[in-house]
Parts: sequence; C-alpha cells; structure tokens
Amino acid sequence: MRAILVKDGKGPVENLYLGETTKPTPGPGKVLVKVKAFGLNRMDILQREGKYPLPPGAPDILGVEFSGHVVEVGDGVTAWKEGDEVLGLASGGAYAEYIVAPDRNLIKKPAHLSWVEAASIPEVFLTAFQALVVLAEVKKGDNVLVHAGASGVGIAAIQLARLYGANTVTATASTKDKLDMLLSLPGGATHVVNYKTQDFAEEVKKITDGKGVDVIIDFVGQSHWQKNIDSLAYDGRMTLLAVLSGAEVSNFSLLPILYKRLRIQGSTLRARSEDYQAELVARFKREAFEHITGSSGNGRIRTYIHKVYPWTEIQDAHREMEANKNSGKIMAEIV
Repeated sequence: MRAILVKDGKGPVENLYLGETTKPTPGPGKVLVKVKAFGLNRMDILQREGKYPLPPGAPDILGVEFSGHVVEVGDGVTAWKEGDEVLGLASGGAYAEYIVAPDRNLIKKPAHLSWVEAASIPEVFLTAFQALVVLAEVKKGDNVLVHAGASGVGIAAIQLARLYGANTVTATASTKDKLDMLLSLPGGATHVVNYKTQDFAEEVKKITDGKGVDVIIDFVGQSHWQKNIDSLAYDGRMTLLAVLSGAEVSNFSLLPILYKRLRIQGSTLRARSEDYQAELVARFKREAFEHITGSSGNGRIRTYIHKVYPWTEIQDAHREMEANKNSGKIMAEIV
C-alpha cells in the first residue's frame, strides 16, 4: 500500500514522502479500514522529528485519526462489517491507504458529515472531552479558560464547555484574527484574551468578578504556569495536555496549590490502554457526539476545518502546522 513515510526514520519536513509499505492485517478485535481522509496533529511533527515516544506496538507511520470504510474485520469483531463507513482513533498509521484500529475505537460516520469532517473529530474531540469532562469534571455554571483556543483541541474544548453549561468560556490566542474568529463561532468563546499583549490572569479575574476560573485546559506549560495558578479559583482544576513553551518551572511557591485546594493533572491519550480508549469513545458517543455537525450545520457543536491538502502535499501541510497558522483543523485527503 501507499503511505506517507519519513526518510531515515526521522527528520525535517523535507523527509516526508509518499512511498510503499506493507499493508496491515487485522488481528483479533481489530478492523482494517481503507482511509479516505486523516487529520494532522502537533504530535505528528514531534514524531517525525523523533521526539515523540510511541506506545508499545504502535506503527511508525504518522497519524492517529481517520475516516474511511471497513474492508476486513478480525476474529471476534461483530459490530462492523465490510463497507461500513466509520471514523476512528488509532495508536498510529493514519497517513496511509489502510489502517488497523481496535473495533471499539470506531464510530459510525453520520451521513451529514463529509469524509474530511468526520476525520477531523476523533483526536481533537476525544482529547478535549477527556481533559474537560472526564478529568476536570466541568459542570454547569463553571468558568472555564482554554489556552491555544484556535487549535483543533482548543475549539473542541470551547464548544464542549458551552455544551456542558459553562458560565463563561475564555479563550486565549495570539492574533486578533484568531480571537475574533473564536468569538464569532456559534457555541464559541464568551470572552477572549491576547496572551501576548494582555495578562490573562488579570483578565479572567475581571471576567469572573474576582473569583477566578474553575477549569483550565492548558497546552503551553512553562510560560503560562504562574498565571494559570493565579487564574484558578478555590477548588480549581487544571488539565495539562502539552508543554509547548517548555517543561521547567522555577521559583514557584506550592502554597497556592495547598490553600486554594487546586487539582492539577497531566494527561495524554495516545498512550492510554485500549480499554481506557474504548470506554472514553463510548462515553463520548453517549454524551456529545450526536451534537456534532459539519461547519455548515446547525448543531450545538461544529467541526472547523482550516485547510484541506491532498496527501501528496503533506510537506506543505506540516509546514502550515509548524507555522502555527491554523484556526481549526489541518486535514489531508487520500487521492
């Protein structure tokens, strides 16, 4: 089969190329899907550069989210049959014509979603759902702060917070265009802050009448750490999903964590067990998936696509993500 491979196993964007590799076969409990579209995620860049530790048994082909149709099922699989249209999550291998995924990690593709829209959902929405709903336990009336608001996960988290009844949802981003977009989305942010020109801790205090936010979803790490602690209300919860600005924090007092009774949890999704992922997918399907429509739909949650590339232009797609130009998902179609 054809797949996007990395010359020398790792390297710069120029090392990505469309080549030939062995077509996988589905083992027990697995399903083989012919891929129609796949999503790009920042972890793909790290993996390409050799900086992302792969889970045991994960294929070295990039990509974890996809849409397509079932072509073969492994032993014990009864929920799916040849021809079923699905979207799904895998531990790797989505930048390819065929991918093997656990049967419980697949969701039936609704007819109202295009292949690209369907493939844009699994990683970002499941990551946001896990961080916001499962771990931070967002509830009606909470005040929420979402960093990297214009990213795929950020936009998903903003909409999920609104779905679950958040009182305010403040999003941070670095440009006026991104901030304006986040305010304009149906079900988008109620407030926005430019983290480069404004102190987001001071801004959320104004927005919440001095209380602070109950939930923070953060991808940034070091540069935002102290302001995140300052932003949190008593009994606040923060989920840390990445450390894009760095992982080392110095000269930090632990007292606010103690006195404000803060709960801070790091989380990844790709390295979780198959059982954990399956339970997460099942809960997401029950509580949120039915509310998702395409960007032109009228559902309470929408998919937002920044740009779609043919997979023959995968280098350009990676450059777009590396430049942090996207508002929404960067996607690729297999042609």
